[in-house]
Amino acid sequence: MDDHTTDNDVPPPVRGEPTGWRADWGRWEHDTLRRATVHGVRLFNAGEYHESHDCFEDEWYNYGRGSAESKFLHGMVQVAAGAYKHYDFEDDDGMRSLFRTALGYLDGLRDDFYGVNLADVRATLETALDDPDALDGWRIELDGDTPEADRWDRAYADRLD
Repeated sequence: MDDHTTDNDVPPPVRGEPTGWRADWGRWEHDTLRRATVHGVRLFNAGEYHESHDCFEDEWYNYGRGSAESKFLHGMVQVAAGAYKHYDFEDDDGMRSLFRTALGYLDGLRDDFYGVNLADVRATLETALDDPDALDGWRIELDGDTPEADRWDRAYADRLD
């Protein structure tokens, strides 16, 4: 664990033991990655794609190229950016390009990375390449639920500006 990714205030997963949770430590391998993931997923599910992107991007800079953490965060940056292109700019060609890149980064990562259901993320992105309407109503699953943003998530994203 890197000291700069440690935060004793990050709670355990809501359920299960996803990749990144270290039961033997009683904490996440990278607490700040989990915190950014929770906020990023919740903001994505609320349709706040730009803010979601910012959560993942800010944390991404903590990890070296090629690490699983870097690949995950970079992939999620692309997922949020692709949704932003689709919904805010009606640019499905841009969305497809970003989703293809995201799929490359997310390839090979465990399906429960830091609580995110990556199997569903990958399947939805693949479907959206041919049918962008597959994104309508889709929400990212975290710890078996699809949580939506609250004021704490928005406050976290606001601090990143």
